[in-house]
Amino acid sequence: MQKTNAMRLLEKQKINYSSAEYEYSENDLSGVSAAKKIGVSPSVVYKTLVAKGDKNGINVFVIPVAEELDLKKAAKVSNNKKIEMLHVKDLLTVTGYIRGGCSPIGMKKRFPTFLDVSSEKLSEIYISAGERGKQIIINPSDLIKVTGASVFDIICQKEE
Repeated sequence: MQKTNAMRLLEKQKINYSSAEYEYSENDLSGVSAAKKIGVSPSVVYKTLVAKGDKNGINVFVIPVAEELDLKKAAKVSNNKKIEMLHVKDLLTVTGYIRGGCSPIGMKKRFPTFLDVSSEKLSEIYISAGERGKQIIINPSDLIKVTGASVFDIICQKEE
């Protein structure tokens, strides 16, 4: 596997990780599909979402792929009154990554990053390696170390 910038950054900081590759389809870039192809539960695969706050600009949220970001919680933890998802067409310019290959590690700039609290129960999570079809498997505490992420409950609660 060719190394991505995110992988090189982890190695430079001497942070342990492993990786996984899978065949992706332009028609289905979902994390749930990626989890199936890798052969793991969607609960351990996390997606990187980029949003823009009304007070402090760009914020990054890392949540399980089958979950939905709660925009009210996201605004609150990021000290914004309201927050909205960054338009896909602006993703590459802002982060250096494309949809389906956006990693919280190695963006063009370091943005405030928030990791969902569900990660605390896990010894490793899968995140994008910065290219479609490539995942980094990392301990959540190492992800926090490399991104400066804060841990909060930022996903929508499922209706019972």
